[in-house]
Formats: sequence, structure tokens, C-alpha cells
Amino acid sequence: MSEHKMIDPPTNIRALQSERVLELVWEDGVTDRLPYRFLRGRCPCASCVNEITGERVVGPEAIDPDVRPEGMAPVGSYAVKLVWSDGHSTGLFTWDRLRSLGREAKQWDGGP
Repeated sequence: MSEHKMIDPPTNIRALQSERVLELVWEDGVTDRLPYRFLRGRCPCASCVNEITGERVVGPEAIDPDVRPEGMAPVGSYAVKLVWSDGHSTGLFTWDRLRSLGREAKQWDGGP
């Protein structure tokens, strides 16, 4: 049986309101900058992703370009819960998911 090592939490997380990005600094020195609209549009919760098909129901194109996080709270040692300005607050982003989104965000052009 293989063991799955959970990724360590970032050493720093900041919401940079003027740049509209969530900045995560990882233990290995990598810094990821996740645009708010990009991140909100990738919420993994059951309201945003169909639980049966896995199809995304809410994507970046449906998100207000001015959306921003209004609150963040750690969930155990494995995730963060974000509360968004559009009232959405049910998505949990695991550290592993955020690390993966950091790579994806580097390719994002700001559109849907």
C-alpha cells in the first residue's frame, strides 16, 4: 500500500487587494500568486462542481471580475476556507489543490 504524503501548508498567505491576488509562499521558496477571479472560479465545493459528474457548474466566466476574499480560516492542517465578497463560503482549498492551482495560474490569461 502506498502512502500519500500531504503537502505542508504555505509559510505565508496574503491577500494582496491592490493586485487582486492571493499570494502563497511555500516551504521550498516557490511563491504562487492566484488571481481572485481565477481562484473563485475553481472552487471545489458541491455548489460549484456537480458531485455526480464532476462537471464544473460555476467557472471563472460566471464570476464577478471584482470578487475578492473577505475572510480566510485554516481547516485543520490541510486546507483553508475562503469567504468571498459574492457571499460564497463553502469551498475548502487543500494545500495540494492550491499548489496545483499555482502552476495553472501561471498560464491563465485573465479571461473565462
